[in-house]
Amino acid sequence: MARYFIAGTDTEIGKTTIAAGLLHAAARAGFTTLGAKPVASGCERTAEGLRNEDALALLGQSSLQLPYAAVNPYAFEPAIAPHLAAQEAGVALTVQALAQPMREVLAHQAGFALIEGAGGWRVPLAGGEYLSGLAVALELPVILVVGVRLGCINHALLTAEAIAADGLVLAGWVANVVDAQTSRLEENLATLSERLLAPCLGRVPRLPAATPDQVAAYLDLSKLERHCRLTALAERRAPR
Repeated sequence: MARYFIAGTDTEIGKTTIAAGLLHAAARAGFTTLGAKPVASGCERTAEGLRNEDALALLGQSSLQLPYAAVNPYAFEPAIAPHLAAQEAGVALTVQALAQPMREVLAHQAGFALIEGAGGWRVPLAGGEYLSGLAVALELPVILVVGVRLGCINHALLTAEAIAADGLVLAGWVANVVDAQTSRLEENLATLSERLLAPCLGRVPRLPAATPDQVAAYLDLSKLERHCRLTALAERRAPR
């Protein structure tokens, strides 16, 4: 089973777009798939309750269909930082509270499962915790979505350092070109490839309609599988 935590270098850089593309690519490769968004703000009120566009997109690319509340257990209406939305709703948003429903999601043993974070790596939760602590609690390797625009190198490298400092594996990264007019685009991508110590799973251009099948065409899951296999082998060989 392949299971990963999807993180981003910032908010609004296409984490869900890339996650949906990865799920589509995995399904095309013959895997059962399952995506989850443990906490989401900016939800809309519907007849069925609060619904989040990102969580619905992940559900749409999941071959194992779970109830909405299972894949997005914490949904808040205001489009603000999740910890602030939770405070306003009187909810204690902690790593422990998020971890249990996500363990239940992973227990379905999909061949390829993704847990998507919110915002960047250090999104606050209650009690001085961070959403990154969920990835630590679940011991998930991380796929980093780099929103390619001015400043992305600094954001990507600092995020990679934080992931490593938290004791997690950066399994791969995706260059999502959110600003097609980024100056020195090729040079920026070359610098990221040189300095991020994980394989680039793909470079996704700015697409008029970034549907999961279109995004999947730019992604290479074989690099992800190979990197995780080599990492696991290195860990087994490391002296204790």
